[in-house]
Amino acid sequence: MKFYNITRALRSRLHSSWMLTALIFSLLLPVLLAIGLYLKSAPLLHDQHLFTLLFSKSWKPLSGHFGMYPFIISSLWVTVIALILAGPVCLLSAIHLTQYARPIVLKIMHPVIDILAGIPSVIFGVWGILVIVPFVGNYIGPLLGKHITGYSIFSGGMVLAVMIIPFILNILIEVFRTIPEELTEVTLSLGATRWMVVKHVLLKKAFPGIISAFSLGLSRAFGETIAVLMVVGNVTRIPTGALQPGYPLPALIANNYGEMLSIPRYDSALMFAALVLLVIVILFNIISRYMIHRVEKNI
Repeated sequence: MKFYNITRALRSRLHSSWMLTALIFSLLLPVLLAIGLYLKSAPLLHDQHLFTLLFSKSWKPLSGHFGMYPFIISSLWVTVIALILAGPVCLLSAIHLTQYARPIVLKIMHPVIDILAGIPSVIFGVWGILVIVPFVGNYIGPLLGKHITGYSIFSGGMVLAVMIIPFILNILIEVFRTIPEELTEVTLSLGATRWMVVKHVLLKKAFPGIISAFSLGLSRAFGETIAVLMVVGNVTRIPTGALQPGYPLPALIANNYGEMLSIPRYDSALMFAALVLLVIVILFNIISRYMIHRVEKNI
């Protein structure tokens, strides 16, 4: 019996050790990525001021100018448009599937959502070229009095919105399903309508989870590369409207990485772009966690 207890204690300690190791590695991974990118971009940071790199409008690698400002603004434009388009669709769909639709509908939709999430991004890019770009160029542009090709930030935002819908929708469905049914049943028994329950009980209780879902979709959208690269236009300038072409940070890295060895400091500039991308995504997540903390304190 004593030997059995010793063996059980050793097994428990062993399992705790490797699980703790896995946890520490998961926590250190973003730090290791940031350190690696900083070391690769250090030569450029030693030559040029950080403020100049972040806020300069000039991107002329042959002349040694590596201003990231146009790419940062383009990334923000595309990401915000995608979230504006996808957010209401995901929220209303999740409410309908969990509160109004029959359970069989949710069972059918779950594999459909999973299939949509598993489609390669290049397919979304091809779909964007064949459908979204002509639609924006032939209909949206003339409707607003503009003659454009269709390769624009708005096209990138539309493609990106379709791509992030399954990720946000899956999380929202699980968030709404974790809310106890007793809360809705008690409110309904008091004479409230289903919409009143959704508005005053469900959304209030699920608000931290909604913020988490949107922040995850925001991070997913900000780092997307291939699909956006194929439809956004890839023009190095600061966009002032959604129908203008742009050049997001992920597209910059994907398009130019093969040419980096022929131009001095090109390698460091692209690694710095990746570092900026990582820092912005981390900041998004920190802000969302702070918002969730504040909301949970007030509930």
